Amino acid sequence: MDQSVFRITKELSDLQKDSDLSLAVACRDVDVRNVKAMIIGPHETPYEFGFFEFVFVFNKNYPRSSPQVQATTTNDGRTRFNPNIYANGKVCLSILGTWRGERGEQWSAAQGLESILLSIQSLMSMNPYENEPGFEDAKEAHDQKNQKDYIQKIRHETIRISVVHRLEEYLGINPDGTFAPTSVGGEIASLGSGESDMDILDEESSVPFEPFKDLCKRRFLWYYDSYLAAVEKGKSEVKDNQSFARMPFESHGNGMEGKFNYTELEKRLKVIKAALDAETEGWAAEGLQAKAQETTVAVNLQRQFEQVVEHFKRRDLAHSIELEDGNPFVWLVTYFGKPMTNLDGGLFRIRLCFSARFPEEQPRARFETKIFHHRIAADGTPCYFAPQNRREDVRTHLEAIIDALEEESPPYDPRTLVNPEAFKLFWGSADDRKMYNRRLRRSVQQSMEEF
Repeated sequence: MDQSVFRITKELSDLQKDSDLSLAVACRDVDVRNVKAMIIGPHETPYEFGFFEFVFVFNKNYPRSSPQVQATTTNDGRTRFNPNIYANGKVCLSILGTWRGERGEQWSAAQGLESILLSIQSLMSMNPYENEPGFEDAKEAHDQKNQKDYIQKIRHETIRISVVHRLEEYLGINPDGTFAPTSVGGEIASLGSGESDMDILDEESSVPFEPFKDLCKRRFLWYYDSYLAAVEKGKSEVKDNQSFARMPFESHGNGMEGKFNYTELEKRLKVIKAALDAETEGWAAEGLQAKAQETTVAVNLQRQFEQVVEHFKRRDLAHSIELEDGNPFVWLVTYFGKPMTNLDGGLFRIRLCFSARFPEEQPRARFETKIFHHRIAADGTPCYFAPQNRREDVRTHLEAIIDALEEESPPYDPRTLVNPEAFKLFWGSADDRKMYNRRLRRSVQQSMEEF
């Protein structure tokens, strides 16, 4: 095997095995030199939980020479998201040779795909205005105003372009909230053979390679409340139809121009959320069709269901699992709270829905019993991570959900911020944690009454 291909393949494999919730990479099996990558914007920055995509092209001299990197989340070349990320997609980094840097900052063979992604991610800072050369120590009054104005418009366009535009395209939603005529509930209705965007496609194929579609849909459900919170913050700071301020380093064709309209963004976010919920519900009907046709996915899920039930019996676990209306694409899990914890005595119903395109489309879980928990969104969506190499194993998903629910001393990770109110209390002061525990216990007690 070509040494550069071997190196690229290993780096892709290592990144895909990693549990980093903010980076994702993919390529077609037939072409590992062309890689797509996604960076999810860091917490407490104007890029928070945005979906930013990049294309990497590796030549035969890699890793002796750096790859070419192009940003593709640019609003069709009209939006510059950062002083170092141009509207035409150019990424200015010294390690890429696209920007002059200090001695020792140039590319070396010790660097790789992950180090480039982390370097780009570091550009998405709390105050990106300072990334522009000569503005690092800008402290004048007009600079402080510019910094605030720059943050405000980046936050708005992060939601509008990287989140709303992307999800509307995935779901077939027009900006006015109507759906494309070929879609049902936003997603093109097709059971077909179960092929997905990740299948190997011929280079001349007109079908786009969209490896992050399912990831973005699931993360949207994680971060939905955070997007709404950002909209509310924006509404308190600017008025609708107020024009963006131009920065000193921006120019026509390489800037961020437009107007604020948080009222419209809020409506569009809610339409996307409703469409995703409808899509998930639609999986049940698709599943019954697949079951009747005895598709590979249907047979596989039925077999896995029987194995998981047997596994729970062998381990003498109190949790119970059943199929909704005998449909192997909808699992109903009754979780019994772990003894001697804040969950003790709780009874929670979890609904796990599967697509006919599983595992390319990962399952979507929801707690139907209300619970106040920092890893469970207000609508019941749990934040959990199933290892990439086990994503086809349903038991791994169930165990990951339970682990996220029961973990008492997790490491601080803002990428798991799916319930802003609970997250703030859990990671706040000692009094905040006491309040969190009280509210969790109250929801546990109420779960028994509701059940």
